[in-house]
Amino acid sequence: MPDNPDLLVIGECVADIVRLPGAPDRTHPGGSPANVAYGLARLGRDTTLITQIGPDPDGQLIEDHLASAGVRVLGDGSGAPTPAATVDLDDAGRATYTFEIGWTLAPVAWSGEPPRHVHTGSLATALDPGADSVLDIVGSLRRAATVSYDPNVRPGLMGNHARAVRRAEHWAALSDIVKASDEDLRWLYPDEAAEKAAARWLESGPAVVLVTRGAGGALALLPGATLSIAAPQVRVADTVGAGDAFMSGALHALASYGLLGEQGRARLRSVDAAVLGDVLRHAVASAAVTVGRAGALPPDEQELAAALTSVPVPER
Repeated sequence: MPDNPDLLVIGECVADIVRLPGAPDRTHPGGSPANVAYGLARLGRDTTLITQIGPDPDGQLIEDHLASAGVRVLGDGSGAPTPAATVDLDDAGRATYTFEIGWTLAPVAWSGEPPRHVHTGSLATALDPGADSVLDIVGSLRRAATVSYDPNVRPGLMGNHARAVRRAEHWAALSDIVKASDEDLRWLYPDEAAEKAAARWLESGPAVVLVTRGAGGALALLPGATLSIAAPQVRVADTVGAGDAFMSGALHALASYGLLGEQGRARLRSVDAAVLGDVLRHAVASAAVTVGRAGALPPDEQELAAALTSVPVPER
């Protein structure tokens, strides 16, 4: 294990086979947690990914991609194949996913200094048997590290709805930062407004809940305040990886403000709306850069700084 890592991401990497109308298939590195790790490393953050990655061409493609940004990749050593997904893009660039995935992450014992922050979510926290391994790793680290979670709901893989809701609520309650899309929340709670569901999650334990709303911008909920931000005008290439870029942008900003880790947790619990508003601006700017070009290619530091100039100030 790496000595004294900064940010640890745990979750799936996926070979995305992208299909466009009238174009040949293209394979891109993907998977929500892997995209977050890549985005953090692109922003200069010391990042490690624990994942299931196979000894196959897709696994090599993904490992090379992550390494190009500086991500340390720690496989579980199981030899299980690299998960894959078919991504069908419509003429507007909207993505629909079909998965061929078995999430069998083997138990991984962390040794040495704990990371400052742990991020997880998506299929890694929803699919057995690997989800139990993820929970064990996070449980062993969360006293010393802050935790973030993104359910990144994939309806066709979530299994029993009631069980999926219980699992998402469990993860939300043990996390310090939760990010979900309005579509995630509508699937989990079809009879409840997304903002109301997010407010309930906030009451269960997190310091902050972030809600993305696509072209409608995003929300940030903290005790006593809700911030709303509009999405900047962007010509959309596709939406692949947009939510993951939002997450990496948010974590990057939270780290810059000293709001992650054992020492940052208390400050995070009392963060003021102005600071959280700036975090939200960074998250939205990161997503805007990503949707403006094909594939899950989040910004580097210079691109993020440039994008911030077109992002409005959040409103309460």
